Amino acid sequence: MSDLTPQSETPTPTTDKITQAARETIYLCNFRVSVDGEWLCLRELNDISLTPDPEPAHEDPKDPIAIERLNLMNMAKLSIKGLIESALNLGRTLDSDYAPLQQFFVVMEHCLKHGLKTKKTFLGQNKSFWGALELVEKLTPEAGEITASVKDLPGLKTPLGRGRAWLRLALMQKKLSDYMKTIINRKDLLSEFYEPNALMMEEEGAVIAGLLVGLNVIDANLCMKGEDLDSQVGVIDFSMYLKDGGHSSKSAEGDGQITAILDQKNYVEELNRHLSASVNNLQAKVDALEKSNTKLTEELAVANNRIITLQEDVERVKEESSFQLESRKALRSDSAPDGQALGETRKQLKEETLLRLDVEKELEVQIGMKQEMELSMKMLEKDICEKQDALVELRQQLEDLRAINQQLSHKSQSADAGSKQKSEAIARLEEKINQMTGTIKQMETSEKHLVKQARNLNSAAGKLLQLQQ
Repeated sequence: MSDLTPQSETPTPTTDKITQAARETIYLCNFRVSVDGEWLCLRELNDISLTPDPEPAHEDPKDPIAIERLNLMNMAKLSIKGLIESALNLGRTLDSDYAPLQQFFVVMEHCLKHGLKTKKTFLGQNKSFWGALELVEKLTPEAGEITASVKDLPGLKTPLGRGRAWLRLALMQKKLSDYMKTIINRKDLLSEFYEPNALMMEEEGAVIAGLLVGLNVIDANLCMKGEDLDSQVGVIDFSMYLKDGGHSSKSAEGDGQITAILDQKNYVEELNRHLSASVNNLQAKVDALEKSNTKLTEELAVANNRIITLQEDVERVKEESSFQLESRKALRSDSAPDGQALGETRKQLKEETLLRLDVEKELEVQIGMKQEMELSMKMLEKDICEKQDALVELRQQLEDLRAINQQLSHKSQSADAGSKQKSEAIARLEEKINQMTGTIKQMETSEKHLVKQARNLNSAAGKLLQLQQ
């Protein structure tokens, strides 16, 4: 997830790939997520007007950062509303396995990560919102209990895990909204951790903090002992907010039903395409990480060989030093020492001693580099595992969306068949109407003939009566 070569802080292509792989949020900047009632709607920016949705007047509607903030705010609205309604219908205390509660924490994590500044560490670049949450303890002393409890949890090893634990404890205390409002009101302190256009620095952050007040009606009992908060993969499950055709009201017109089904089908296909692209990107990043892992393994093997060579040189220098000391003692014990030979021996001994010190320093440097490389290898393997888990989850979501797409296709085919049957029935009725119209015209013609014949008979009868008289 960062540059693993501590000799230089200059970014390399490998650094850029690893840094990009650490981004867990997938922002669809070419689309806008909005709330239509209680369902998730996705509109393409090129096909709609950007004015209907309420946005701050100073923002550029085409700015991708502004679109990301609006998407996150709408996702937070859906998540909070769904959590409150489902919790009230459930009628009991929520636990860690409750799916809407898990999705709420994932959405909050993405909101807190938006626009974080990158901090350089020994192992490379790092992004974490734990530093921003620690500000709450300084601004609100009563929050110190949460911070102390988080730091005392034995299973947490990363700032990300501590931040996730802090959110859960604040929700259980029903203080999450108050704490978020406290830090959002101090943008001068938040500027140390966030970019100026981050969600926490704009009006969307204040809106989300206001929405969190509704969560005070929820009772949650979350056990974090034994829960691996460090390596959890935070991926938003959009399938929880997709509108199901079975829950919509029946329309009186068949054409309206077909249009609604086709709209949902097109949306699912578009989301399916984006998820497929995300899966491919993650697969490419995993391949790049595996190549980096292989390269680091080779460098580690070379460093091990170098350390073995240096250790052999140290042993050789020690033996030579011992030999020189013995020679010096022998020269001192000699009855007729040679002054010039003694001076050369001392000079050679001094050079060997300096050489030994240099070799020992180089050995210490190589050992330190070996330890750093081993640590980097462990971090890289952990990152690969996280990306593979994210890839598996995305593939599962892709399969779910494909199943929904297939269901919608069946519904569309059924609606088409029903429309075809109605059209055939209408054609048959029109044919019967035409036949009845022809029959009526024939009957009218016959009636006219009968009337005429009756008149002729009446006139003939009158004439007969006159003749009889």
